[in-house]
Amino acid sequence: MKTLRQEVEEYLNLRRNLGFKLRYAGKALLDFVTYMEQHRASYITQALALAWAQQPQNVQPAHWARRLSFVRGFARYRSASDSRTQIPPQGLLPFQPKRARPYLYSDDEIKSLLNAALKISHRYERGALRPWVFHCLFGLLSVSGLRIGEARNLELQDVDLKEAVLTIRGTKFGKTRLVPLHSSTCKVLADYIARRRRHWAGRPVSSYLFVSSWGNRLDGGEIHRTFYALSRQIGLRGPCDSHGPRLHDMRHRFATNTLVAWYRAGQDPERRLPVLSAYLGHVHVADTQWYLSGSPELMREAMRRLEHCWEDRP
Repeated sequence: MKTLRQEVEEYLNLRRNLGFKLRYAGKALLDFVTYMEQHRASYITQALALAWAQQPQNVQPAHWARRLSFVRGFARYRSASDSRTQIPPQGLLPFQPKRARPYLYSDDEIKSLLNAALKISHRYERGALRPWVFHCLFGLLSVSGLRIGEARNLELQDVDLKEAVLTIRGTKFGKTRLVPLHSSTCKVLADYIARRRRHWAGRPVSSYLFVSSWGNRLDGGEIHRTFYALSRQIGLRGPCDSHGPRLHDMRHRFATNTLVAWYRAGQDPERRLPVLSAYLGHVHVADTQWYLSGSPELMREAMRRLEHCWEDRP
């Protein structure tokens, strides 16, 4: 019989080959195996799984629940080869995660953010492209529904302005998808790429579409810091606010606007959800369906349609 450590390695390889990255889960499961080895345990028990999951003590219950979920998944896999394996039931360490309430940006707020990006100051010539980098990045996020990481990972070869399509590689679930672009978006991207080419002419620069002042891929931390600074400038956040509108909310805005447009065009959003789901890169349509209840405007459109149906009845 294979050891727990061997089984964990096989389990992680199997799931990664299916597209799951398992960065944190992989480290956690290897730590769990070490914990089992220290207790000289050759098979998973509920007691040991629970004891390991509840470490450390000074964290939120969500952290414990997440750790136990990693063991639960592996235990199901392990039980096929070792009948002694105890699978921790779902009722242990119950925790219901709460979705962050999305902020639905208005068109004027998006325009203010993009205008503020163009006014970003720079001390040295190497930072001259920076305003255009963030203007284009934030604008693309607002009209494409891309995840921040997907936009950050775009390379020049992934931008086909002739066919008006982006190729999104290495997504959250390891899949590649094509995202069509509006002609106005292509125009902005073409302008940015031309500026990028002139700015880096004769100097080494990475192949990523959005680059830092040093020519490498734009850092995720810098993206968020710049967004927070601009948000405070235009009044989206207070000077000392630690919470407020997020960049990820632009993805919510895109999804909501798409659904509202379908309602107003007399189409059935529920039937067209798989289309939006594929566009956004969701694995499950249920993840996209959540947007149906995430906007007052959507609810108004749904109620308007319902009232119209009742009006047509005798």
